[in-house]
Amino acid sequence: MPLSLTSANRNALISLQRSLILIMMAIILMPILAALCLLHVQMCAAANVSKLLELTQDSLTEQMLSGRMFFVYFGNQVSPTLELFLEQLELSAEALEDYGISVAKINCTKENIPIYCGTEKLMKKVYLFRGAEVLRSFHTDTVFDVNAIVSHVLFTVLFNEVRYVHTPAALLGIEKAAKGKMDIVFGHIQVLGLPEHRALMEAAFVYGAKLQFVLTTGGPVLKHMGVEDPASLQAGLWFLHCKGVSGPGEACPHTAMRSPLTTLSIHTFLQLMEAPLLTEAWVDPAEVKVGYSNLRVPLLFLFSQPQTAALDRDTAHTLAWRLRGQVGVVLIHRDSPDVRSPLKYNAAYRLSDGAAVKYVTFSNTEEVITLFTEPRIPAGEEMTAEEEEREEEEEDEDRWTTLDVLDDEVAESVYRDRDQILDLEPVIELTADIFSSALTQNDHLVVLFYVKWDAVSMAFLPSFVEVAEALEDLSDVALGSVDCGEWTDICGDQHITSFPTVMAYRHDDQAQLYRGMLGSESLHRFILLSRLGGPLRLSSSEEVRAFMEGGLEQAPYTLAPVALGVYSSGQDAGVPLFEAAARSLRGQILLGILVDTSAQNWARELSVDLPALLVRRGPEAQREVHPIQASSLDELIALIHNASLDPFPELTVENLPQYLELRRPLLLLFVAEEGPESSAALLEIRGLLQSGHLKGYLPCWINLRRTPAGRSVLESYLGATPPLPALVLSQLHSGGEVFHFPPQRPLQSARILQWLQNVESQGDEPAGKSRDVGP
Repeated sequence: MPLSLTSANRNALISLQRSLILIMMAIILMPILAALCLLHVQMCAAANVSKLLELTQDSLTEQMLSGRMFFVYFGNQVSPTLELFLEQLELSAEALEDYGISVAKINCTKENIPIYCGTEKLMKKVYLFRGAEVLRSFHTDTVFDVNAIVSHVLFTVLFNEVRYVHTPAALLGIEKAAKGKMDIVFGHIQVLGLPEHRALMEAAFVYGAKLQFVLTTGGPVLKHMGVEDPASLQAGLWFLHCKGVSGPGEACPHTAMRSPLTTLSIHTFLQLMEAPLLTEAWVDPAEVKVGYSNLRVPLLFLFSQPQTAALDRDTAHTLAWRLRGQVGVVLIHRDSPDVRSPLKYNAAYRLSDGAAVKYVTFSNTEEVITLFTEPRIPAGEEMTAEEEEREEEEEDEDRWTTLDVLDDEVAESVYRDRDQILDLEPVIELTADIFSSALTQNDHLVVLFYVKWDAVSMAFLPSFVEVAEALEDLSDVALGSVDCGEWTDICGDQHITSFPTVMAYRHDDQAQLYRGMLGSESLHRFILLSRLGGPLRLSSSEEVRAFMEGGLEQAPYTLAPVALGVYSSGQDAGVPLFEAAARSLRGQILLGILVDTSAQNWARELSVDLPALLVRRGPEAQREVHPIQASSLDELIALIHNASLDPFPELTVENLPQYLELRRPLLLLFVAEEGPESSAALLEIRGLLQSGHLKGYLPCWINLRRTPAGRSVLESYLGATPPLPALVLSQLHSGGEVFHFPPQRPLQSARILQWLQNVESQGDEPAGKSRDVGP
């Protein structure tokens, strides 16, 4: 059972048993309510507080800098049509919250947001942001109701996961690439934005990491799939079984979904596609248990005789393929003493779990197909009018009971089973029962803490699995995952407060937080570096040269900064301090140490006083030597960390946090491209840095072409985009004032220095104010 979609109480320690029971009850019920809200949005929206955010200019900037996704409408006046749209927008906030997407509106009569708050009275544009980047804008006529909003937003978010095709050749190309790797879910939606489109996108969000989703809106591909009249089909779904196909000339067999497209029916259909094609049993039909009984699909039981076992199995396989997605097929072996069914029957069926088993005799396979595609009563089992009426009443009652149960159980299982949809075989799924033992049994355990309702967690999970697969050959490394929505006690004990979080554990050391990008390459490099443990011990000048150039076998992924501590003696009191610092920086920086005679010889060659720190920030960077004058572990860690950072970095979304940790005023140059004017400005600032005039500042720059989010930052500082290049001083951690170098003056070192002096003497007025969440 999944736990609360909001884990606000996950870190609390519960001392009273009664309090624990109450909290657990609330935690257990929350996903059921959330799933029901997904199916009955209007009922839940009326019963709950609105999730629609009302943003100001400041809170909009904060949302942009957070990097998360949000869907926002900018408006002035409201017409009756827009009033209806805003009602649907409010309903969509509840649904999109489950996918980690916020929904908001901004009143442009109160907040003048450049670009988005226009002069027209009736504004009909809605924007989907990822951080400061606009992924797509929509006309309100396109996102006309909650289904259209959810479907279009998810379709945009899943742009890389859901392929769109309009020709049979395009679909065949995707099939060819998928053979032997993964299965395909092919959907047809005649008109985008309808409930069927929403249901398909919600399924893609949940199952997209394991299945390739393909969408079409045109007729040519439907004819290729065997649909005689494409215009008559409003929506359809097919499952293409490509994973088991290896031959280049072999087609992927497909199964059509025969029920209307809803979130629930698609979930049921895909679960059936994952279920075994044929189940074999050695007990009576009433005793058979299948793994997909919770889906409440009919079961067909075929009896096999010992003398015709091979033929019976072939017949069962044929029927299983023809009925796949509608009926589960079980082959029962009569040679078992536990099978006591009457010999006069060759088959039986059960319409749902718990229903009575009915025995029949079929003459051929077509009779079986007809039974389930055109329901009828087999000969000899006719009922009286009273029996028919009584059975209809019972079926009506069963139908309503089933729907009630499905609202709770199956909608809930969409969330509970999400981890089973991804191929998590290379990753240890950690629970409260095995977490402690996993820590002791693995030399190096890397754990992902995530929650299923967080879109970032679910987007990162495939990358985590990819890294686990790449490292399977390393016997000393294991990767595990903890669903913090279910195992709140583990995440509370490990002090996990944000998602996703990756921690590296070693037997002989404290847990280490992964601070890199949420991608496979960065995580892969972190794990390979962190498993090296303490600093690598070098013994000669040749090894030092190879280490600094990334030539040592033990030094993988040399794009990481490299730092070498050099001490005149192994007995130096600073050596244990350096070793402790290396453990703290494990995975971030590749660290080595050189001591005794080799260190002394090396120091004489380069005329360097010991102890010293030799740093190289990358393959193209020059080596630098820094004196080690730290007297404490924290000072030494800061020295190594700061020395490994570029003194004049190009800021990106990826590296921004590590530079903000320095808590220094940012002297920030915004450039549009690396042309002559921008290059000259960069040289002027670099000259000031090298001459020592920028102590106390962090000079840096942003290329707006490579980092488009920088444009929003610049506009939030100054209210508009000034001529580029533009130089600003952001006193982020001391009041938040932003000062703008006069754009009419040339960016020359003497003028920049004079301007900084004016700012320090309060002779220059701030041009704006920054938030504490970004540059």
